[in-house]
Amino acid sequence: MDGLYGDSTRSVKAVSPEEIPGAPIAAPPVPAAAYHIPSSEDDSLDSYGRYHNPTWRQLESALAELEGAAAALAFGSGMAAITSVLRALVKPGATVVVPADGYYQVRRYATDSLSRQGVTVIEATCAEMVDAATAADVVLAETPSNPGLDVVDLHHLAMTCRNRGAILVVDNTTATPLGQQPLSLGADLVVGSATKMLSGHHDVLAGYVAGCHTEQIAAIENERRLTGPILGALEAWLVLRSIGTAGLRFERQCQNALAIAMTLHSRPAVRSVRYPGLTDDPSHEIANRQMKRFGGIVAVELENAAAVHSLVHNSELFVFATSFGGIHSSVDRRARWGDPVPEGFARISAGIEDTDDLITDLEQALG
Repeated sequence: MDGLYGDSTRSVKAVSPEEIPGAPIAAPPVPAAAYHIPSSEDDSLDSYGRYHNPTWRQLESALAELEGAAAALAFGSGMAAITSVLRALVKPGATVVVPADGYYQVRRYATDSLSRQGVTVIEATCAEMVDAATAADVVLAETPSNPGLDVVDLHHLAMTCRNRGAILVVDNTTATPLGQQPLSLGADLVVGSATKMLSGHHDVLAGYVAGCHTEQIAAIENERRLTGPILGALEAWLVLRSIGTAGLRFERQCQNALAIAMTLHSRPAVRSVRYPGLTDDPSHEIANRQMKRFGGIVAVELENAAAVHSLVHNSELFVFATSFGGIHSSVDRRARWGDPVPEGFARISAGIEDTDDLITDLEQALG
């Protein structure tokens, strides 16, 4: 029956604990660093907060449910999740492909850290990813890419990786599991920043890994245990509580993003707009095949940096902030962070404001 449920129902069911008479409907956080060890010294029970936590387990169960995975692991941030996967799976002498047009910190980690360990790092754009995978041992793809919103054909990429014997890891942050299911398209692992749409309130950092291969999950869990990039129990509880409304919030964010993209598309002063949900977007055909929803992010190029600042200054609803996926609509000029984009390029994250209000505000802010 689960496959027939809508996204809001899936979100609520994912965070619903087992029904036990007298127990709370919403499980409380368990902020424990140490636990009573039974005289049997049973290793399967909780013993130390860096190894186990009941709140983690409930969050991980919810994340696995949403991603269609057998298991998930929670981390202190999306970058902690990604770097733990790469450390666990990429060995000296191996070749790894990372997104050339994706989140810039991933490229920095690969070139600054993995390269020094004897790993060959290949940077590939979404368009180059399939060809690059023919020479790789591990491929990390991000789709839609952040911030340009290009899309990778995940089924094609997965088949290429399988023929090569390579591991395919997909960063599902921008799409979320409510917009895209990489594991069903052939990916081995999914990574994501739960800081963004899943928590969605600009108040917690979290990341996760999800997959169906027991040995891969075990290797990554061991890496987490040894290096300690864990998620605090209270933070895990905040993400868990937020997931229950993720379906509602993401539906509104996608609705607002499409309206924003269409409004920007009609303005002569706007140099370019990217949103996979626009029918004339270069990525629309592939996105339409593999995405259920097109996400809450719009990429836009205005004349220059001053035009981006003017947009935010004139707006009553768009805040100037980095990150994305929260309840507030926001604008982030990406060149300031070192992304290889024009000075007037901005990533707009649609919030959950009423669509008509948001578009009215955007139109007056553009002038």
